[in-house]
Amino acid sequence: MQVSLPMYGVSQDDVLPFWQALRGWLVKLGVKQVPHSLVWPEDLLDHWSDPNLLLSQTCGFPLVELLPDANVVGVFSYQVAECEGPYYRSILIARKDDIGKKLADFRHRKVAFNSKDSQSGYNTLRGLVAPLAEDGKFFAESVASGSHYQSIELVKQGAADIAAIDCISLELLRRANPDALKGIKKVGETALAPGLPLITSAQTSPAQLALLRQALRLTIEDPASAEAREKLLIKDFSVLPRSAYGAISELKQQAAELGVMTL
Repeated sequence: MQVSLPMYGVSQDDVLPFWQALRGWLVKLGVKQVPHSLVWPEDLLDHWSDPNLLLSQTCGFPLVELLPDANVVGVFSYQVAECEGPYYRSILIARKDDIGKKLADFRHRKVAFNSKDSQSGYNTLRGLVAPLAEDGKFFAESVASGSHYQSIELVKQGAADIAAIDCISLELLRRANPDALKGIKKVGETALAPGLPLITSAQTSPAQLALLRQALRLTIEDPASAEAREKLLIKDFSVLPRSAYGAISELKQQAAELGVMTL
């Protein structure tokens, strides 16, 4: 069986203490075939579709668009001001010396995004610009950066003018390396969306799924894991139904109805 926690943490080392705490509870509860180590797959979509997936964290957009059979285990809540319970949003960033003060000021400018299958960096921003678009376009140009942190660098360097950054990724970076955000300002924020879902294979039994959820709750409640949770800003765990993520598909559809298919 495979476990990965690829979505948050400035480095892999930030994630490992939490995994060790969670693994301890999985073993105590009798979850079958718990691996000793996390995997760090290059092809995440292939990994998330693997029938041997015990646990991972994906993004809401691939969940609803590309992973119809994955079982949703639940979602973390984070100690981040822009989050509301298990819901999160993105922060629109620009250079401090840019004359733009709000999203509308960036019409015909250049946007950076992490990837087209990202809710926080692409889909939510597409939904935000759709009512402002003309003939299906708002930005003059867009560039795929490969990651939120690289999008920040492109904005800082002047290779892009604006980007939407997951608020949790932004806060993790602020804590780990405040200098990385020097010269950056906030120019807006996106709507709330269900947080990044924890998933397991479609082959996972209901009994195994229940144990996964119990282990996650116990890890959150365990005082011994407080430092590991704090490093990742994890505050709580809850279960959202897959239907809650339908709002993400609706956002894409609403943008399409306004003629906006891409950034």
